[in-house]
Amino acid sequence: MAIIDRDGATVAAAQTLTEVEWTRSLDAVSTGRAVIRPDGDCCARIGQVRSWRHRLVIYRDSRYVWDGPITEIDWSQESVEIHARDVLAWLDNRVPHSSMRFEDSDLMQIGAWLIADGYAPDDPGHVVEVLGKAGVRGAREYFKNVGQTGDHLRELAEAGIDFTAIGQKILLLPETYLHSVGRLSDVDLPDGLVVSENGSGLVTRWIVAGDEESGALGIAGGRHDYYGLHERYVEAPEIPDSASALESARARLRASSEVPVFVDTQEVTVSPDAAIDVPSLVPGHALDVTSASTCRQVSQRLKIVGLKVTESGGDDDSPGQESVQVQVAASGAEAMF
Repeated sequence: MAIIDRDGATVAAAQTLTEVEWTRSLDAVSTGRAVIRPDGDCCARIGQVRSWRHRLVIYRDSRYVWDGPITEIDWSQESVEIHARDVLAWLDNRVPHSSMRFEDSDLMQIGAWLIADGYAPDDPGHVVEVLGKAGVRGAREYFKNVGQTGDHLRELAEAGIDFTAIGQKILLLPETYLHSVGRLSDVDLPDGLVVSENGSGLVTRWIVAGDEESGALGIAGGRHDYYGLHERYVEAPEIPDSASALESARARLRASSEVPVFVDTQEVTVSPDAAIDVPSLVPGHALDVTSASTCRQVSQRLKIVGLKVTESGGDDDSPGQESVQVQVAASGAEAMF
């Protein structure tokens, strides 16, 4: 673990770590946390750490796995606890810096513009990697100084793209991207898992209302033969015409027309013999999961939606331990493609 200044200089490298935690999230800002027992010169340097000026950088077995601005620091007599958020957190503190209207554009192009515009006046360091077209087209309009850029990006993610941060890299992925990075089965999870359905995510008919002045409106879906009728109305003022509102409604329907199924490994350590590489567990990618340990059996490719890794430093009497929690999910989008 290291604390890096905005100009790239190393402020401090923790000498005694008692706990480290880092997460990865799909379509959301992830977090990092470190608890340090400072001593000597380290204490003086840690005392100079400031929110948003400095970054928390985390390594796992010397591999760079997490990076982001420090947003909260708690100093006590025995320890210093540092909380950070990934590079996407900056977009929640930014607004559009120019007005822009897109006509019949792939949503991936629009997402890339939102990110580029958000960082344009002051870039703390980021790169963007696009892993394909969204396959969903439409019009969007954004106005200078109106709305938070992070909110605009999350709204776009509701309609056909995914995004996540890995270090200083922001990945933009099609919602249907299901490249597998490994396999998990019951033998890889000796402490068990939980298979859950989230009925609140079921929507069989979407009504998307766009710009109020234009009267843009898109409706997709209806009564489901198995689940019945579940309707949702959402306002998306950045959508300027009905054709784009319809595409947004259709994209939302693809992801919500089946009850989402989640597989959670709980707070357990994935077996070291499992055919996965923890740093490669990237939200938006997938794992092939086979489990018959619960009454709800699962055997399919599921999208990674979250990762949480916690490691304790241990003490003289007991060694440190690592816990790896993986969350994967299937929704209507995964079932259709």
